[in-house]
Amino acid sequence: MGLGITHCFLAQGATVIICSRSELASLPEVDGNRAHFVAADVRDVEQINKAVDHVVGTFGRLDVLVNNAGGAPHTDAATASPRFSEKIIALNLLAPLNFAQAANRIMQQQADGGVIINIASVSGERPSPGTAAYGAAKAGLLNLTKSLAVEWAPKVRVVGITCGMIRTEQAHLHYGDEAGIASVEATVPLNRLATPADIGNACVFMASPLASYISGSSLLVHGGGEKPAFLDAGNAHKS
Repeated sequence: MGLGITHCFLAQGATVIICSRSELASLPEVDGNRAHFVAADVRDVEQINKAVDHVVGTFGRLDVLVNNAGGAPHTDAATASPRFSEKIIALNLLAPLNFAQAANRIMQQQADGGVIINIASVSGERPSPGTAAYGAAKAGLLNLTKSLAVEWAPKVRVVGITCGMIRTEQAHLHYGDEAGIASVEATVPLNRLATPADIGNACVFMASPLASYISGSSLLVHGGGEKPAFLDAGNAHKS
């Protein structure tokens, strides 16, 4: 998904800096506009601050932060270890908060401020069986977005993208083979999973002047959501 977001910003002519623990084999490029890279584990505050300082020292400013790092493997909440849960919360909630603080420190000093985009999930708005700690962290991220938007206004807008199901290179780990993915897609009103570009385009919009009066809220990008299970259950009983 990060690659999709990167491609969308590159296509708009933005200078994009990718941040991750390990460098990519090749950096994404669109129409001659190539992304840059800085190494950092987003769970480490010191590495976050060094990454932000490097970006500002190299490019002179920081306009947009997209907190995209996250995720969680399927785990039964009854048997998940405390250490596992701590790591999930650290990656999906504390890392975005710490990175947002570092970015805000720079953005508040800029005449035109900046925008912070938190990538959330529908798992934070509905039950999340199998990924309970992840869902709780994403729920916290949505609330964090609202709080930071109030505290850091008017210089910095803080917004969220609440993602539904997305077809990435790891979709099979969650939904199975092509037949399984097709079955999942049939539950979505738009009859497909989101693409990484769908999320990237939403981020570009939220970062743009077109969204200049949007702050403290999250844009739902979920293809219409999920049809309530009781509808199919009731129809099955009638037949």
